Amino acid sequence: MKEIKKYDINLVRLGNKSHSYEFELDDRFFELFEQELILGGNLKAEVVLHKSELLLQFDFHIKGTVRLTCDRSLEDFEHPLEVEQTLLVRYGPEDLELDVNVLQIVPETQYINIAQHLYDYIGLAIPMKKLHPRFVEEDQERDDPEAEGLLIYSTGSEGEDDEDDEDEDGPIDPRFAALRKLK
Repeated sequence: MKEIKKYDINLVRLGNKSHSYEFELDDRFFELFEQELILGGNLKAEVVLHKSELLLQFDFHIKGTVRLTCDRSLEDFEHPLEVEQTLLVRYGPEDLELDVNVLQIVPETQYINIAQHLYDYIGLAIPMKKLHPRFVEEDQERDDPEAEGLLIYSTGSEGEDDEDDEDEDGPIDPRFAALRKLK
């Protein structure tokens, strides 16, 4: 509980101008969340808060590495991350999450804890397919349609007209013959 308080930003004492904050996000930070996606990490978060009378704008810049488990080999590996996100907080009659990056708070709110937002932005930057670096090049070659020996799609040899297919397969259904005229 005490650990998460490090990510509180006191709004009462702040003037209507820009304020900068820096946070070190290590293994203890990721232990605050019940999750298995990120095993740990070593990141630095720079948060700039632009405060005005009606709006708070948080600009997040997070850079470093996170420790993930490879989906293919189940080995742990370090994955580099760099995240740029903006969170807007406006004042209103009740606390609401209006959008993914837009919150509403009551004017009497004294603190905003940004730990969950930091974690969410890091989580969103992790690729869906988590591959150890030694598999990344191999996987890219497999997805590359220009890779040698990879046949994507073929209807016949190049330069061959589709009209020749009528003789090979027999007569064409008249419904499909009308579609051939569109070519």
